[in-house]
Amino acid sequence: MAGAPSDAAAHFVDFQDVWLAYNEELLRENHFAVEAIDLKVKRGEFIAIVGPSGCGKSTFMKLATGLKMPSMGKIRIDGSPVTGPLKISGMAFQAPSLLPWRTTVDNVLLPLEIVEPYRSNFKAKRKEYVERARKLLQKVGLAGYEDKFPWQLSGGMQQRASICRALIHEPKMLLLDEPFGALDAFTREELWCILRDLWTEQQFNVILVTHDLRESVFLADTVYVMSKSPGRFVVKREIELPRPRELELTYTKEFTDIVLELRGHIGAIRGSAGNTGIGAAQTAAAVSH
Repeated sequence: MAGAPSDAAAHFVDFQDVWLAYNEELLRENHFAVEAIDLKVKRGEFIAIVGPSGCGKSTFMKLATGLKMPSMGKIRIDGSPVTGPLKISGMAFQAPSLLPWRTTVDNVLLPLEIVEPYRSNFKAKRKEYVERARKLLQKVGLAGYEDKFPWQLSGGMQQRASICRALIHEPKMLLLDEPFGALDAFTREELWCILRDLWTEQQFNVILVTHDLRESVFLADTVYVMSKSPGRFVVKREIELPRPRELELTYTKEFTDIVLELRGHIGAIRGSAGNTGIGAAQTAAAVSH
């Protein structure tokens, strides 16, 4: 009879008491960018990370992708220890960073020209990869724009192409660092729905860093709030709103109550010199929730 799955196998993302100092001198001085990070994320789960500016959200992303190694603690992704940059992850940022001399479809194909095993087979399988890219672009509403250059696309279109580029190698985990922050409200909400649909269809893990609390509540299964630097998770808020979620949900009392609750936690963090007094009471209660 098969036994219960191990703890490592049960979680796709597993941070165990992770601390990071950016260099040896800072480590000797006990000056950490993030500290005491414990996080377990189920396979296929969508999480969002919010918190005050400079709290270590982007540092956490570097740890999750293997771009930075922890000073202390252990990280496992998909059951394996993280020892370097992960090939099973894709990433998109606030700036789309499309190469201006490449068409939309060629920008989307870029990871396949760089990441093995796709790189070795790129010439032989280019036709197949182009078809994959075109299907992705169609899903995000960019059919007909495959052969346009970045300067011929709006900001929202460029960001859609950026997300396609992050997904072209069919990663198991998508990391998004403020991907919609520079867009107008209507375009941003449109892209929320596109991301929602891609995630629902493909069920990859998502780690979203955002300052937009509405965005985090609309998209995520769980929202984590980070403290001031050195960053650590002080609030875990499971979002039990039913799926699939439509934009109309964002106008309901149930939704806005969660947003206001998260805003209260961040306000307490921003207003405290450390994690003391009211801020400590609120965040301690939230972590135990």
